Amino acid sequence: MFTIQPLSQWDIPDESLIVGMFKGNRKQQTFYSKLNEQMDNMLEHYVQEGDIRDDAQKVTVIHTLNQINPKRLYIVGLGHRKQLDLQTLRKVFGTVFKKIQEDERESVSIVLESFVPDHLSEKVAAEVLAEAKQMATYIFPHYKTGNEQSKKRIDRIRVLVSEDERDIQNAITVGQAFGIGANTARQLVHMPGNLLNATELANFSRKLAEKYGFDIEILEKEDMERLGMGALLAVNQGSVEPPKMIVLKYQGKEKWEDVIGLVGKGITFDTGGYSLKTKDGIVGMKTDMGGAASVLGAMETMGILKPRNNVVAVIPATDNMISGSAFKPDDVVTSFSGKTIEVRNTDAEGRLALADAIVYARHHRAERIIDVATLTGGVVVALGDWVTGAMTNNIELYEKIEEASRYTGEPIWQLPYFDVYRDQVRKSEIADLNNSPGRKAHPIMGGAFLGEFAEQTPWVHLDIAGTAVSDQPHELGPKGPTGVMARTLAKFVIEEK
Repeated sequence: MFTIQPLSQWDIPDESLIVGMFKGNRKQQTFYSKLNEQMDNMLEHYVQEGDIRDDAQKVTVIHTLNQINPKRLYIVGLGHRKQLDLQTLRKVFGTVFKKIQEDERESVSIVLESFVPDHLSEKVAAEVLAEAKQMATYIFPHYKTGNEQSKKRIDRIRVLVSEDERDIQNAITVGQAFGIGANTARQLVHMPGNLLNATELANFSRKLAEKYGFDIEILEKEDMERLGMGALLAVNQGSVEPPKMIVLKYQGKEKWEDVIGLVGKGITFDTGGYSLKTKDGIVGMKTDMGGAASVLGAMETMGILKPRNNVVAVIPATDNMISGSAFKPDDVVTSFSGKTIEVRNTDAEGRLALADAIVYARHHRAERIIDVATLTGGVVVALGDWVTGAMTNNIELYEKIEEASRYTGEPIWQLPYFDVYRDQVRKSEIADLNNSPGRKAHPIMGGAFLGEFAEQTPWVHLDIAGTAVSDQPHELGPKGPTGVMARTLAKFVIEEK
């Protein structure tokens, strides 16, 4: 898909050429000046007339009228040079690639240095370029019948560079890996619950393990009964589909030590159980396995890039259904840790499944744990669909996750985790814990419940109920599942020392 070519060659066989343009002093923008000269000052004329805009993310298509070899130029506004940060650059690339796909251009060239401000490098820009291309042009698969003609897709991108070609190629490989992981997560979340049940999620995980050489363990219902995973089993009681506890292990070090645990909620459809969701609220609950999808997307990125760290991914997978055998409010269940739980809300099922998974990650010697879950509607009320809620018992670990999220453009915000919140989930007259103290501070209560199972293990909880799905198209993809946190998790693992 990507080929690298020195900018000095100036041999551009593709019909379309992408060039960035900063605000102000265009004479100092070397490539723009050279291009403008070869086109008899036509570009500058268009700028003066207002036909070419240099505001960030403004894309103008100019036909060259055979003055140069490319037939058309995509002039991409970048705004002020000093204000172009990594997140804006990622959006800029996403915007232009969406436009090129819309125009059905199959091959393009891009002058990378024209997009690089003084405080960034071509290498960083190349990584973001490849990542944005993967994500922005992603199209969700559908199940429609008929002879719908597919649009042409971009299949060749020539990157014209000034820096070392090997460094740029390596950066593009990294960017592609991050984009692929995010798209894997998107596709899983997009699948309907009848096609992606716990068994199929396990089958997907098995194929991923075979592809990248991960160790894999799939616990069946009988294994969970023998081990005493009563919390996950309770959620599964109403279903005809058997549960799965999915474990993937990636070993990047010589010894299995200093293990990072990634735990993803895998509720493949959530009715709410006897605490039934509304007719409107139940639509879209195929997305309740978004945490599991993020973890699997991160594992795919790691499978490509082979970081030097040890990772265990644990996914508790089941649906939450209603039947004569389903668990009920007032039930008491015994978790894998041995702690008993009073069920006050069967729609707070994700934390039950995750409780057993967190303890099982510790069983696999995870020394740091990050759980990801579409856990609470309350976090959407608190933070909207733009920011992921987070809780932690270890600020040092949290700060590393936050740093990774800033790099990937997936912002998180730390919610409080005080004793007063812990006390609420410990209030039960008949059990050690209760799974739903009430509506007050609801997203915090969900996280505080999980903290009871992380115990002293450094732990970060990420509630993606708001950010897992976008209700409108955006620079890095279409409306629908976002694959949020797949890139952040992978970035954290790759950078962790």
